[in-house]
Parts: sequence; C-alpha cells; structure tokens
Amino acid sequence: MKRFKGVYTALITPFTEYGLVDEKAFKQIIEFQIAQGVDGLVPCGTTGESPTLSHAEHDRVIASTVETSAGRVPVIAGTGSNATSEAVRLSKHAESAGVDALLLVNPYYNKPTQKGLYLHFRTIADSVGIPCVLYNIKGRTGVNIETDTLVRLANDCPNIVAVKEASGNLDQMKDVIARSPEDFSVLSGDDNMAVDLIEAGGDGVISVASNLIPAQMRAMIHTALSGDFGQARGWEKNLSPFFAACFCETNPIPIKTAMAAYGWCKEEFRLPMCSLEFEEHRQQILTALAPLDIKRNK
Repeated sequence: MKRFKGVYTALITPFTEYGLVDEKAFKQIIEFQIAQGVDGLVPCGTTGESPTLSHAEHDRVIASTVETSAGRVPVIAGTGSNATSEAVRLSKHAESAGVDALLLVNPYYNKPTQKGLYLHFRTIADSVGIPCVLYNIKGRTGVNIETDTLVRLANDCPNIVAVKEASGNLDQMKDVIARSPEDFSVLSGDDNMAVDLIEAGGDGVISVASNLIPAQMRAMIHTALSGDFGQARGWEKNLSPFFAACFCETNPIPIKTAMAAYGWCKEEFRLPMCSLEFEEHRQQILTALAPLDIKRNK
C-alpha cells in the first residue's frame, strides 16, 4: 500500500503585525483545512517561509501543527536544510514532536553532487524511524535529484517512501513512477501539473492553492485518483487561473496575499519575502478567485 495519496497542504506561516508567528491564525487555518477534507498538512516548507523562521520558531510551528491536528490527518514536517547536521537535528525534533513523516528538500546553494545528495538523504533517513518524503525542486535549490539517485535511495532506505516532484519535468516524473518501488508515492509539487501526474500514475499533490481552496483541490485530486479524468480536467480548467495567479510573483507572496484578502491571516511577510511588487497582480489574484466558492474567515 502506498503511504501517501491525495491532497497535502503546504501551509503558510501567518505572522502578526509585530513580526511574530501568529499561532491563533495558524490554528484556525489548520482547523479549516481538516474540516474541508485535506489528506494531510505540511508545515515549514517553502510556502511556510521556513528559511526565515528561527530554529525555535521552526520547532514550535511543527509542534503546533501536531497539537492542533491531534491525529486527525497526517503531518509531514519540512525539516530539510543545506547542512546535513542541521537537517538531522530538525528531523529528530519533528519526530519527537509526533509528526507522521518528514519533507526533505534538496540541499540548496552548495549544489552537491549526486553522491553528496545520496549521502545527505541517507544520513537523515538513518537518523529517524519515520517515513521521509524527498523534495526535488531544482528551480529553488540549483540541483536535481536524478532518477538513478532517487531510485537508489528508495531501494536502500526503507523509510524513504515518497517524493514531492517539483522539477517541472513531466518526463522525469514519469520515469520516477516507472522505476520506483511499487509502494513508493510520487506527489506533484505543482498544482497545475497534479492531474497530469496522476494520469501518468502519480499519487496526488503537495499543494499551495489548497491553503485557500482545500475543498476544490480535494475534489479535483480525488476525482482524478478515481479515474474520472474528464471531470478532473473540468476542475482543473476552473482552478487554473488561480494556479497561475499563485505564481505571478514568488511563492508564497501571492497565496498569502489571497489568504489575507479572505481573512485568514495578515498580509505580513519576513524579509526577504515582502508584499506584492506589482499591484496589478493583486487584481489578477482576486479576479481568479471571484468565480470560485471561497470560504471567508469571519
């Protein structure tokens, strides 16, 4: 049986006007996600502005997700780093906090070789006893986990059980699906490629858009997983303007702007993330959302 299938929300991290993590807003977002039927929660990823969180904040956001979700859905905690020792510490803390799995991003900036990637991920996986999801995103990290390396890790490390594929290369994703173990999950890291990936044999998505439209994302993904690609493509067509708007500027600026517009958080970021550079993008975001049935936070 594949361990991970469906829609997992890459949670934003809301901040107060004083620049602190807004725990009250964060808990409301988690409750909203669970009520709307997502399959799991992913705190402290790219969308959660994890590079700007202190270690204490990072640990607390993960612990808060576990406490608030209270076992109702799986929690996959982002604990990757470009320093293997730091990723091990973050991962061990997340395991002790009670998460169900870890999300381990490619080491960024230092551009390791494929041998270095293998040793990095294996060291982290060997340090914990819970499942690990690798996160392949060359556009942000400067390095790609080649399929040979990924398959070797999946075969050599029993707890490396999935990959979040955000390479943007559907052919590479298909190669991973074809060559990975039968119980290995392949999740899209891009909302706009999720149906394509499922049609190719993939298992779901770790989603940015589902922060605001979890029910719609669940409908699209679970319809595709059921094999009804006609209806899934209908959902995709309706949601695609919002998928595009979510990346009109660097993630998570657009999704957090949208969440603020609907009352889920304040429009606060941590530098070097900042508010929208071009105000016309605000209209793009709101126009894309107008036809959708969006729940406002009262």
